[in-house]
Amino acid sequence: MNFLSQLTGCFAQPCAENPSVAMVEAAYHHHDMQWRYINCEIAPEKLGDAVRGARAMGWVGFNCSLPHKVAVIEHLDRLGESAKIIGAVNCAVLRDGEFVGENTDGKGFLQSVQEVTDPANKRVVLLGAGGAARAIGVELALAGAKHVTVVNRSKSRGEDLTTLLSSNTPAEAEFHLWEGDYAAPSGTDIVVNATSIGLYPDVDARIPLVVESLTEQMVVADVIPNPPRTRLVREAEARGCTVIDGLGMLVNQGVIGIKYWSDIDVDPSVMRAKLEELF
Repeated sequence: MNFLSQLTGCFAQPCAENPSVAMVEAAYHHHDMQWRYINCEIAPEKLGDAVRGARAMGWVGFNCSLPHKVAVIEHLDRLGESAKIIGAVNCAVLRDGEFVGENTDGKGFLQSVQEVTDPANKRVVLLGAGGAARAIGVELALAGAKHVTVVNRSKSRGEDLTTLLSSNTPAEAEFHLWEGDYAAPSGTDIVVNATSIGLYPDVDARIPLVVESLTEQMVVADVIPNPPRTRLVREAEARGCTVIDGLGMLVNQGVIGIKYWSDIDVDPSVMRAKLEELF
């Protein structure tokens, strides 16, 4: 008998509403893994202590959520390629005694896109320029997206992301200041809502987007997992678009994280079923 569990978890503040613990532990249980995932409420000034504690207790990895995705970098040993470009980490992985920072947010989204289309040579409209948008934009660009239009209300943040993409990836990038309702240009292949508009409890919030500009040739994706069928997803689906909900990104980044930690390919359907039960 072995009563010692491999430890993983999440450092965040607040963390009580983070559903990753239920999703990940459902996968651990399904695959008979003697692993645990622990949500930890960590104040910013205690982040260094938390990482040192994880090292001392032999954790094989952990997730970082807000507000720690950038601050955690100084407490890690090195970064993966895309995390270095993005400048943020949401997944630390123990490799050869070192904690390596990865970013699975964008990778999880990319996998969702690749299930319905190849992003190579595609033209992308990215709504928002925050952390999720940075991760998604970088991963789509590294996967071969031809052109990314960043649409954002803050000019400085939008231009920063555009410069980041242009300087560090092969993609062409341009910035569009978000004033009023934005119309997706003709020829757009993928539209991504990377903002928090529509997140529970504000489920009826409307994204300032000209819905009529969405065509059935487009893939329309929303990063919001709760509710999975956001107003954008419903409206895009009604116009014949191929839609991707936020549960796919959340599940996929969980699958990728567990693979990083354990080298085990877990069943994503088990994780999605758990989230659907919760939401």
